[in-house]
Amino acid sequence: MAPSPLPLKGASTPSFWRSNPHALDEYRSTPNLPSKADIVVIGAGYAGVSTVHHILQLCKEKRLPIPSIAILEARQACSGATGRNGGQLKPDPYNRPATVAASHGIEAAAELAEFEASHVPAIKKLVEDEHIDCDFVLTRCVDVLLTDDIYARMKAGVDLLRKANVSVMKDVYFASGAKAEQLSGVKGAKGCFTYTAGHLYPYKLILHLLSNIVSAGVNLQTHTPVTATVKVPDADGYITVSTPRGNIKASKVIYATNAYTSAILPEFTEKIVPVRGICSHIVPGKTPTPLLPNSYILRAGTVEYEYLIPRLDGSIVVGGARSKYYRDRDSWYSNVEDDKLIEKAKHHFDGYMQRFFHGWEHSGAKTNKIWTGIMGYSTDGLPHVGKVPGRENQFVIAGFTGHGMPQVFLSAKGVASMVMEGTRFADTGMPRVFEASQARLDDEKNVILEGWEASRMAPMEAKL
Repeated sequence: MAPSPLPLKGASTPSFWRSNPHALDEYRSTPNLPSKADIVVIGAGYAGVSTVHHILQLCKEKRLPIPSIAILEARQACSGATGRNGGQLKPDPYNRPATVAASHGIEAAAELAEFEASHVPAIKKLVEDEHIDCDFVLTRCVDVLLTDDIYARMKAGVDLLRKANVSVMKDVYFASGAKAEQLSGVKGAKGCFTYTAGHLYPYKLILHLLSNIVSAGVNLQTHTPVTATVKVPDADGYITVSTPRGNIKASKVIYATNAYTSAILPEFTEKIVPVRGICSHIVPGKTPTPLLPNSYILRAGTVEYEYLIPRLDGSIVVGGARSKYYRDRDSWYSNVEDDKLIEKAKHHFDGYMQRFFHGWEHSGAKTNKIWTGIMGYSTDGLPHVGKVPGRENQFVIAGFTGHGMPQVFLSAKGVASMVMEGTRFADTGMPRVFEASQARLDDEKNVILEGWEASRMAPMEAKL
């Protein structure tokens, strides 16, 4: 398998979130690249911008000198996965943690669950403290189980973590049968869990932070793809960062490159893989719209699920549709074609609300916009965060496997502490299973393809 290509140069399918580009969308702080910087950050999405935000906060709180920082973005600001996701700030209290419990032990599972849950109050505080207009809503997520198989699997994971007294389970409520259908409003629900979550307008959040960062003197360079970096610093301690517009010498480099990490760090080839997904914006044809106070995930199987948030204007954002294209591996695996829709799924969201939700049968809801996004899936299912193995003064925060909203912000805080203060990974507060390591790079396991192979052996449920 070859390293990931760089992001496509042409226009990508327009996402709902990027309908009204910010003034910084295609901004360059200076006409030319700076020749040197203390820190070069590659990527102007959630991970890169959050890391710089935390670096500046750390400097302010501890009265440290502010380093010179350059952010290099291959295309427009927040044009990758962050500007193309579902807007759902949904921690996972039990699904991923149950898997981690089996592979790494219950303590590691508890760390992961608690870390994700802590993102909801952290983002709420950020939005309130910074007065960010990003449509943030604190709510409950309803995790709806549509088949007996997924009901049994999810319930077993919850029971395991409850038995181990994992603290986040105190926030999880369970209903089954008719009560689940009544609580969720989803037709045919066999069970559901609810827990604290949020949703927001991700592009507005990141561009607000980016605006503050640029105002503080950080140099932003859009349409500046990084093509290579050197593994070993030169005699003066500088790392050469190469772009088509010239080179920058950096004392430290942060790779916030998610799906495209292996294009610059070839050692991550087959460890972080570009995975293509599809998302939609649905608008009702009649007002008032049926009340939908919660965000959702609808599950028919381990790989068949959809995520949904209600917007305050009555519209809905829904992503998923994997049952339509998942078996066609080439349509999504190691695929960076966000300039076109996934053909087999592009009509999936038509009539979606009417099919699944009570009270929406006569709403006239229809698909207003549909777009493609490229996620960075890790082959062990966990992000790679921290020092890049074998590369001095180089750091990575990538591979969030389509689940970055409740993982990135506080991971970025940990990376900022490592970069500025030399903090050990173990002292950052990040889950131990996130730490980038040579052992993980050497591991040949690929849970992405294992899941795909398993799905080929079983019939796809018609529920989604």
